[in-house]
Amino acid sequence: MKLKNWIIGLLLIVLCIPLLSSGAARAASAVITIELDGIPLASDVPPYITSRNVTMVPLGVISQGLGAQTGWNQSSKTVTIVKAGNELKLTNGKKTAMVNGTSVSLDNSVVIRQGRIMVPIRFVAENLGLQVVWNKAAKQISLYTGDEPPQASDPVNPQTPSVPDVPVIPKPTVPSIPGAGSKAMKGIWISSVYNLDWPSASSIGKIDQQQKEFISLLDKLKAIGFNAVFVQVRPSGDSLYASSLVPWSKVLTGTQGKDPGYDPLEFMIDAAHARGMQFHAWFNPFRATTDDSDKSFATLAANHVAKAHPEWIVKAYGKLYINPGIPEARQSIIDTVLEVVKGYSIDGVHLDDYFYPSSSFDDDSTFNTYNAKNIASKADWRRDNINDFVRELGKQIHALKPNVSYGISPFGVWRNSKMDSTGSDTTAGVSAYDDIYADVRTWIKQDWVDYIAPQIYWSLSFDAARYDKLVDWWANEVRNTGVKLYIGQAAYKVGAADQSAEWQSGEQIINQLKFNEKYAEVQGSIMFRANDIVVRNPSDLSSLLTFYFKS
Repeated sequence: MKLKNWIIGLLLIVLCIPLLSSGAARAASAVITIELDGIPLASDVPPYITSRNVTMVPLGVISQGLGAQTGWNQSSKTVTIVKAGNELKLTNGKKTAMVNGTSVSLDNSVVIRQGRIMVPIRFVAENLGLQVVWNKAAKQISLYTGDEPPQASDPVNPQTPSVPDVPVIPKPTVPSIPGAGSKAMKGIWISSVYNLDWPSASSIGKIDQQQKEFISLLDKLKAIGFNAVFVQVRPSGDSLYASSLVPWSKVLTGTQGKDPGYDPLEFMIDAAHARGMQFHAWFNPFRATTDDSDKSFATLAANHVAKAHPEWIVKAYGKLYINPGIPEARQSIIDTVLEVVKGYSIDGVHLDDYFYPSSSFDDDSTFNTYNAKNIASKADWRRDNINDFVRELGKQIHALKPNVSYGISPFGVWRNSKMDSTGSDTTAGVSAYDDIYADVRTWIKQDWVDYIAPQIYWSLSFDAARYDKLVDWWANEVRNTGVKLYIGQAAYKVGAADQSAEWQSGEQIINQLKFNEKYAEVQGSIMFRANDIVVRNPSDLSSLLTFYFKS
């Protein structure tokens, strides 16, 4: 009898295994839900998350749930999505999509799964003008048709977040150092290249939408506690301002050289100043384009530097660069910056680290032709070219407007101690001095800049380039000089799927800010970049920052 009962029990277990498995599969397939303005959207094929952390949904969600017109071309394997004047084209296997005729980078292309066409929901929704909020705990995607989701106003009066692991650091007595002090720089980078932060791809060619988006962005940033914006006004040898020297940027209209119908820079400056925020014009000095393909070159305006002066251009690392070794080329960049200094009431001129690229750079003939000082080493000659540019630009800016701040955001490691005993205790694969030919130490000692903002985009526990060690090194470099130090921080890494565990919480940024308080030399920070805080907002980073800035 016992044997019989045992056999019957075993058979029941075996028979139940398929049921349990199918139940688990159903549970797994139903974990991701989607809602639009609080109303659930049906999906006949379950959404799923790719290995790159991109959520894919069936095309039916876009057509039926969002009310967009959709089409599928089998021969080209291309999806077309049209809604409210916006047109998106996504092709299977392509890493770019066409948004209103402009090529935009894509994290995941269209795929076919279970007989359904699957598209990346965040990319599609944001380019149709919707706000997207991902609730990781609830596995829910919330879409909002308004300018911002309901919770976007939370940073104004945030609840005190729980930060259990933050070490308590005694507050220093020097009143002018960062933290909650009103004098501290609380800056944010706003990227225009690829339509990353502003203007959005969905606003291309739409003046009202672009202006509303920028005002909304400023209001959110001010509510968090930011007091300065660093806006990319020269992303690729073009401009977000009225210029007689360079063409209008394609991020405004989709076509480089096309007048957007208003002056974006004037509008942005007025909007920032009306909110008591500083406006710094951010220039990419030597990057001419973000793409070196013939197709991309054909779309450049006739007065773009790559077409007007092809003899100044060098292809490197998939981009076109303006050759820093040619004196006339350097002066042309200075002229474009001075045009803005003269014509606009900006608070500062800001350069990033686009000097020489860290990859190979074909400038042998330039070295032989433009080496009047007979510098023996090409590396030293390159550094001298950049030094000349940095010195002359600052001199001419301050001759025009002494009160305009002039600063540069170099790569976070000047030199590793292995290469120079006075360098930082790091083992970074790239350094500003050796690979980008930016001798930041000389700029500081010679007082050529008003501030530097090194991009210290690593965590407090990253052995090769630890945040704390680098802040310590840079603080020592500016000590007893007239150069201010702001720290560039990597808000974009918080919550990112490709980052290690220490970046999966906003507390990493808060801990870094607390560490900065140890140094009187650190007079604030600049965070990269805006949408990673106010749109993506991982781990409720915006509320954590609000609490820190205003406590």
